[in-house]
Amino acid sequence: MTALTRTTLALAAIFSTQVHAAALTSPDGHISVTVTAAPSGALSYSVARDGTPVILPSPLGLKLQGSDLVTKLAIASTSPVRPVRDSYELAAGKKRHISYAANEQVYTVRNAQGQAMDIAFRVSNDGVAFRYLVREPSLPRKRFVAELTGFNFDKSARAWLQPMSVAQTGWMNTNPAYEEHYQREIAVGTKAPTPAGWVFPALFRSGDTWVALTEANMDGSFHASRLDAASPDGRYRLAPPAAAEVFTGGALLAEAKGELVTPWRIIALGSLRTIVESTLGTDLAAPAIAFDKTRLQPGHASWSWALLKDDGTVFDVQKKFVDHAADMRWDYTLVDADWDRKIGDAKMRELVAYGARKNVGILVWYNSSGAWNKTEYSPKGALLTRDARVREFAKLREMGIKGVKIDFFAGDGQSMIAYYVDILNDAAKAGLLVNFHGATLPRGWSRTYPNLMSAEAVRGFEFTTFFQADQDAVPRHAAMLPFTRNLFDPMDFTPTVFGDIPKIQRKTRNGFELAESVLFLSGIQHFAETPEGMATAPAYVKGFLQELPRSWDETRFVDGYPGRHVVIARRAGKAWYVAGLNADDADKPLELDLSFIGQGEGTLITDGKGEREFSQSSFKGGKHQISIKAHGGFVAVFK
Repeated sequence: MTALTRTTLALAAIFSTQVHAAALTSPDGHISVTVTAAPSGALSYSVARDGTPVILPSPLGLKLQGSDLVTKLAIASTSPVRPVRDSYELAAGKKRHISYAANEQVYTVRNAQGQAMDIAFRVSNDGVAFRYLVREPSLPRKRFVAELTGFNFDKSARAWLQPMSVAQTGWMNTNPAYEEHYQREIAVGTKAPTPAGWVFPALFRSGDTWVALTEANMDGSFHASRLDAASPDGRYRLAPPAAAEVFTGGALLAEAKGELVTPWRIIALGSLRTIVESTLGTDLAAPAIAFDKTRLQPGHASWSWALLKDDGTVFDVQKKFVDHAADMRWDYTLVDADWDRKIGDAKMRELVAYGARKNVGILVWYNSSGAWNKTEYSPKGALLTRDARVREFAKLREMGIKGVKIDFFAGDGQSMIAYYVDILNDAAKAGLLVNFHGATLPRGWSRTYPNLMSAEAVRGFEFTTFFQADQDAVPRHAAMLPFTRNLFDPMDFTPTVFGDIPKIQRKTRNGFELAESVLFLSGIQHFAETPEGMATAPAYVKGFLQELPRSWDETRFVDGYPGRHVVIARRAGKAWYVAGLNADDADKPLELDLSFIGQGEGTLITDGKGEREFSQSSFKGGKHQISIKAHGGFVAVFK
């Protein structure tokens, strides 16, 4: 009997019965995963919390060129359960020191031809992650064709999902950029309004369990995924990017010599508090690359373009915004598009020197694009090749520039993801901080690349300055973001305006605007308010923003509901900052339990009688009844 015959007979025996691998459980025993191979050869997994199904049996598998690893699969072996322990630091995020603990098991499956694939599952106390690894020697080059991975929910579950914009649509063909509004509490199975599907993170509630789906560990070798537009009866599947979402002439889908490894598919689950406090999106990212710690400086920035637009990108206005940053004790001033034409290198050097005397660093804007959109803002085309990037970044380093904001990417194809990663690596070597705009979701990059301070990937403040409809949507939209977009990754929303917005009627009260400064996480928080608008705020509000921490040591979810209201507490050293906002059209009474802070006295800043007024009072830890005004908010500081 030949070896091939023995393998064929063994596989036939396995295929004849349904095989359940023993459940893999979380360290605390509350979450379990079961992997099953049906007699038909279909492979699936399911997830339960305290014995209650959360993810119903859902498909697994990959199709590669020359290999069907979807049908006629059998579980050939399972590894022993291995405890995984990890710890790391984030310069800016929910907390600085992070520990990760999970149980891991690897399932080796084979198809009818004997070709093998490993699926590694990890179960932690806050969720599940899994990825595929294909080392099959009969496939020296592994070309991705399709992925069957699904997430099946009970029909009674609800979803909070953001549509993916269609590639090559929008202003100057700059979509997709993760810049739509979330659809709130919709029935699972609702078809996406665009054929491009739904973005990550995707939020669900099944019974009393909340679920957030995302992915992590994008090293440039794989494309980014999203949820398919169709999800009949709550059966969601991963979908690839559109054909246009590539670096010019580059690959759309993953391809590898030797080993093909997918990103981690992440299912955070538990109570709403568990979801909000989870760090799975960075736990599953690769460890940090080397970066000069003396240049790793999270902070706050002034930014003229939010309200002044293109006309503000001139030397005198930028000098005024450096003064604004210095007055606010902020760390940076961001100079936006066309600075190379309107200010130029010589005057930029002068601005950098002026900022240095006031302890304000300068950040500058770049256009990432080549031929993939019609944008004309400059500097454009300076980053398209490694040699060009190295020269440009070296020049910026020599000029004293602290970091770059890079805009207008093409989407999620493998070659475009590789472009992001190449930029991050080359910028790190030059000691430059990075902020991506018109961009993809970072998917854990802030851990792997400490110089990534932020990314847009959100319908941020600037949209509300163009259209009243976007301003009208701000309360609900802002109350979604701590539960979705900002859940695992830094977000450059560019918050906080106390004055008027030209030609727009602002819908939020000033307390709401102030709360965003704590609720929204960004390695560099670019504040939209101008010097004139800031001058309308009371001295105690200005003082709050002057002393606001640049990073956080701990985060606690206090209260909230996606799209309705949110209250979160963040600690920096021994000081606690509690912030909340109310998106409803009526005042929101809440009972807050701040016992974890102790009984010490703090200061509460909230809305005054008028829409543009504040009030200040003393506030103690412990349990409190508080009322947040409609479209209002508050911050409380305990030191």
